[in-house]
Amino acid sequence: MNVKEKVKKEPTLLLALTPVVLTVIILIFSVSVLKVDVQVPLILGTCITAFIAIVFLGYTWQDLEDGAIESLKSIMQAVLLLIIIGATIGTWIVGGVVPALVYYGLQILTPAFFLVACMILCSIVSLAAGGSWATVGTIGIALVGIAKGLDIPVGLAGGAIISGAYFGDKMSPLSDTTNLAAAIAGAKLTDHIKHMMYTTVIAYGISIVGFGIIGFRFAGQELDHGQINGILDALAANYNITPWLLLVPVIVIVLIALKVPAIPGLFAGTVLGMICGVVFQHQDLSIVFNAVQNGVVVETGHAMVDELLTRGGLMSMMWTVSLIICALSFGGILECTGMMSVIANKLLEFAKNTGSLVLVTIISALFCNVLLGDHCIAIAIPGRMFKDEYRKRGLAPRNLSRVLEDAGTVTSPLIPWNTCGATMSGFLGVPTLTYLPYCFFNILCPIVSAIFGFTGLTIMKLEDDPSSDQYVEKKGKRLVKE
Repeated sequence: MNVKEKVKKEPTLLLALTPVVLTVIILIFSVSVLKVDVQVPLILGTCITAFIAIVFLGYTWQDLEDGAIESLKSIMQAVLLLIIIGATIGTWIVGGVVPALVYYGLQILTPAFFLVACMILCSIVSLAAGGSWATVGTIGIALVGIAKGLDIPVGLAGGAIISGAYFGDKMSPLSDTTNLAAAIAGAKLTDHIKHMMYTTVIAYGISIVGFGIIGFRFAGQELDHGQINGILDALAANYNITPWLLLVPVIVIVLIALKVPAIPGLFAGTVLGMICGVVFQHQDLSIVFNAVQNGVVVETGHAMVDELLTRGGLMSMMWTVSLIICALSFGGILECTGMMSVIANKLLEFAKNTGSLVLVTIISALFCNVLLGDHCIAIAIPGRMFKDEYRKRGLAPRNLSRVLEDAGTVTSPLIPWNTCGATMSGFLGVPTLTYLPYCFFNILCPIVSAIFGFTGLTIMKLEDDPSSDQYVEKKGKRLVKE
């Protein structure tokens, strides 16, 4: 062929950092000044990256498009899961499952253990709903109102609420971040959740003890039963509340424990929610089907209850899906042009062992939360950057997925200009820096994760991971030897 193929150049560190820095500036300006979502700034950042790659590195548009598509392939399972999660949330609301969890959860509140109860209640609701925003924006608001009536500092109450909400956001199989972290790292959802238990239980236990010790000073004070009873009455008047409804999340958890694949396991939860809607709530089948597609609009006459339960449906996940697509397109072009490798290799110079690799991952996720302003990006980009390095060092994917959640998910509400920090502050009416010192769970998770990295506790090798090829190969050799 006479046509000379264009030679692709290796990016320098300065050239690799240029689109990242410019994208960060656009994101900060767009989120803090223009008050817009992060999708459009990310698209602009993707365009800047593509321009630099074509003009300075010799790439064609087709090369970049292929790189973006390849990046998106890695999270297609997460997208399918998100769609099913949206459907599940809708059916669990129309079926009375989420209302029942809230109803019984509210009744554990006692004056002496208000802060502990806040964390536990928000954990229950967030586990059921699969997200922190719905929890903090509804039950969280009610709990802050109660805290004010008890003269409990709102920052302290906010810390307990957010700690509980992000426990559920991190551990729920219905959570978008839980599914995203597993997909990005290449870990199975069930393996990811089980592996997170090690760091999560320790951080959660210390947080509960901390809130319990602090909470004893408020013993003997009266709760605002009027507000709580208003929520309970609204739920009881509009739903047939029965303990039988609690079996639905229990069954889903059991299915996950039995290693049923995530998609059929969650689909079973969706079907059970639909059955509950017809059998217990006496809803028409058309309403139940609409809840799967568009979610539920609840009108109980109680504003907090209406806000809590007006959500769900597969369409409710499209915002998150669009954000993932934009973030992964940006990351995909950075990766296929070698820019991400240059940045990652520079960072990896500081990662001499497993502990320092975990620490670098934590710092990278935290920086993404600070600089890029969204927790999904803080999971997606470091996940793509370090996935191959974890594998090269013989570390199972579940180690990376756990670190991404320990650092990317839970630190997001601690950053005032992050989408999560701004949302939590707006919901609670409490400045981010006021509740930040009391978000014990959110602060402890990355610390515990780093300690486990340096000590080697619960760090799983690829050859010990039943989901890996190396494990199968090792097992096969052992059988031949025997």
